[in-house]
Amino acid sequence: MYAALGIHRCMPHSHGSQGCCSYHRSHLTRHHKEPAMATTSSFTEGASVFGGLSNMTQALKNIFSIYEPDIVAVHTTCLSEVIGDDIPMMIKKSQEDGTIPPGKHVIHTNTPSFTGSHVTGFANMVRSTLRYLAENTGTPRDQLNILPGYVDPADMREIKRLAGLMGVNAVVLPDTSNVLDTAQTGTYEMYPKGGATVDQIRSTGDSIATLALGHFASLPAATELENKCNVPSVPLDLPFGLGPTDAFIDALRQYGAADVPEQIEEERGRLVDLMGDLHQYFFEKRVAVCGDPDHVIALVQFLVELDMKPAYVFTGTPGQHFERRIAEILKDHAPNAIIKQNADMFELHQLMKREPVDLLIGNTYGKYIARAENVPLVRFGFPILDRAGHRCFPAAGYMGAMRLVEKMSDALLDKKDRECDEEWFELVQ
Repeated sequence: MYAALGIHRCMPHSHGSQGCCSYHRSHLTRHHKEPAMATTSSFTEGASVFGGLSNMTQALKNIFSIYEPDIVAVHTTCLSEVIGDDIPMMIKKSQEDGTIPPGKHVIHTNTPSFTGSHVTGFANMVRSTLRYLAENTGTPRDQLNILPGYVDPADMREIKRLAGLMGVNAVVLPDTSNVLDTAQTGTYEMYPKGGATVDQIRSTGDSIATLALGHFASLPAATELENKCNVPSVPLDLPFGLGPTDAFIDALRQYGAADVPEQIEEERGRLVDLMGDLHQYFFEKRVAVCGDPDHVIALVQFLVELDMKPAYVFTGTPGQHFERRIAEILKDHAPNAIIKQNADMFELHQLMKREPVDLLIGNTYGKYIARAENVPLVRFGFPILDRAGHRCFPAAGYMGAMRLVEKMSDALLDKKDRECDEEWFELVQ
């Protein structure tokens, strides 16, 4: 659903029961503090027995006649997957009988909730979008594809800003900036101005290369495009922190044949200066990190750059790449760190009880552990349900890294001020 909202004038469609769609919409709305629009096939008991064809057909008729999108992106739910609905057949039939108006598009991806995590579903939708729409016309375009991964709209905006400063023409897919962080104008728009257009997505097959930011969320789509249209895929970590952002800027420089402007060099220099100024507060601090795998991989690199000690590194998404990559990052810095994929926060909590940490970094669900163990929490990733600022300020790029440094140092120093003896309660830290 989130990936589909990053396509311009797209209506995400949940092929299953109403509850599935409602839960996904509410979670996105609570995180972004913006309405997340989507439709549903509204399965009842009959669809479980006879299949969802009639539900899909009626849904598409209603969607195109009432909401008038340019494209509908269908994702399946557990129920439609279990009964074995043939979505490509349904789309083909709807095209043949005129249910899909001329010039409009319907794409689909398979997203059973018993396979992987929300990151897996996001990756599937981005990959399917390129499989349906990307074209290779044989005429190369002077542009790069950037697959930003499962990041906030502010991060996508920052990624575009950095590419723009370097003069690189980029197609960003998906792009939820100006979709789930729109300005308050007093007028509701079902389809805001943001999102990658169908024409832009088509053009990705003629691009110079695809920068896939994140192994889990973006690399499957980049590989799909490379196999389909021979566009080289360039796997990168999310540009969070110093090193991964350096790698992203260098890839823009190399594949976009661009120079790095002074403004970006100055932003990097300010980050390095801030890291040096606060190094004494970060040095050797034990940290627990949990969240989406691409977020955690980049963040752990940043913690190493700050001379912190990741003690527990967890993700709920399955995939052996996570454990291998984190072990590679920490092999010389924190070789005894406990690294787990497809894990849960209960296990993380038990480990923290036995051997405490100085800082916890993760989404809102970590607040229960932080409260129980009296550990400072820095909210990071998805979902953040009890704060609002994350949707406005990026974590990506050098500017985003500076914000992360500030949040981590504030959390550590606030705890010190709260709990230290009177003689150590200092005006100047």
